[in-house]
Amino acid sequence: MTRLLYCFARFVFLIYLKLLYRLKIHGVEHIPKRKPFIICSNHICWLDPLAVGAALPTSYRIHFMAKKELFNNFILSCLLRKAYAFPVNRQDADYGAIKKAYQLLGDGQVLGLFPEGSRSKDGELQKAFNGAALIAVRSGVPLLPIAIDGPYRGFKTLHVYVGPPFVLPPLLYEQKEKKREQLNEMSCTIMENISRLLPENNIKDRLD
Repeated sequence: MTRLLYCFARFVFLIYLKLLYRLKIHGVEHIPKRKPFIICSNHICWLDPLAVGAALPTSYRIHFMAKKELFNNFILSCLLRKAYAFPVNRQDADYGAIKKAYQLLGDGQVLGLFPEGSRSKDGELQKAFNGAALIAVRSGVPLLPIAIDGPYRGFKTLHVYVGPPFVLPPLLYEQKEKKREQLNEMSCTIMENISRLLPENNIKDRLD
């Protein structure tokens, strides 16, 4: 029943995005034929999960990691869980959410992440948190970069670009500081792969 509702909701939102925002999807040939993999997308609007979901076939259920505050409302929490989302505490290292992510990938699922952690107020790419890089490097699964080029305005074309998947190198460190340094570099790599998909490279200098 959950699967049926998921497919129906996806169909409805796809029509909504195509009619109101003239959604155009590019690069679908880059979507991996096999699971698991991790989707990493920029974040400019609360509708982003719908736009990302519309880019993939219905056979690929995306398990989005969403901020825990959204689950405080009972009805919204039920809807999010029906859509295969699960909560994460963005204010602290949420090992429970990370463990859940590893479990999903181990089961051959698709994980959806917004490495920036929160929506960009000006539409420009922000510095990524290291969570996405850590999950990717520890699991060893490929990352699928997706760039959403807005804005979300009625009858203004919304573009979703899917890029070639890539894999992060293993962590090699002897000191904790080196681990953090390598994860920072990997997080920049993730954002650079997203940035290359946008028509204009608007990545911020602070990502260097």
